[in-house]
Amino acid sequence: MSIYKALRSLIIWSVIFSQSVSTAAFASTPDSQNNRNKISGIILYNQLKIDAAIPKLEKDSEAGDIDSQYYLGEALRKRNRYMTREAQQWYGKAANNGSIFAMIQLGRQNNDLCKKMNNCPPSEKSSAEWLSQAKDQAMKGASKGDPESLYLMYEITFDRTWLEKSASSGYALAQYWMAVGDRQGEGFFLMPGSRDASVRKWLLLASEGGNPKAMMEYLEILFEAGEMASVRHWLEVAAATGEQAAMSNYGAYISHAPDKVGYPLDLVKGY
Repeated sequence: MSIYKALRSLIIWSVIFSQSVSTAAFASTPDSQNNRNKISGIILYNQLKIDAAIPKLEKDSEAGDIDSQYYLGEALRKRNRYMTREAQQWYGKAANNGSIFAMIQLGRQNNDLCKKMNNCPPSEKSSAEWLSQAKDQAMKGASKGDPESLYLMYEITFDRTWLEKSASSGYALAQYWMAVGDRQGEGFFLMPGSRDASVRKWLLLASEGGNPKAMMEYLEILFEAGEMASVRHWLEVAAATGEQAAMSNYGAYISHAPDKVGYPLDLVKGY
């Protein structure tokens, strides 16, 4: 499963959890239980609950799941704030199993804090070799127009042309970063207001694609514009993804503590 598909699964499972589906439905087979552990590990990771996510990700990583191996490497690196031997081990396993995202992280080790600390763990390949492998693999999909592969080419080369191609092909993460780039002054806009319109467009598309960060930034635009019906919709959707700020605000607003966006009072759901 690609990282993009894993994130899409994250959205789906988060919505399921928010609707209180019975645990018996998930415990019917060992495979369904393993998948639940994996998705809940990704949810916890994206909620920045790193310590809670690691044990769940470890279980599936040891079983050979590529997405979990990558996320476990990410969790371990972020917990320690630099590339540790254990983080590199899991990145390496994910990369050797075909994860291009993991190859890219290994290729960026020269920019990691461990380099400044002079304690980067030895790697089976150099950073340049990992990036070269990542580029070769990503180009196979990019040449066929695969949206995620197009985005990966951007991550490898930092050429915004790849990012725009990926975003135009419907890849939510690329759409989010297009919005960020436009907001920061990238790109050329002739007409007054066209830059802001482009930011709004990309954030909406990324939100529709399930990107929680995009949802939160799109919510700011909607709130400033006074579009409260849309605010209520997107805040609820963002909360269902497990995004911490969205969950906190949604709970507060439906409890009227305070009532800022016009939700009906629901103390049970709010607390």
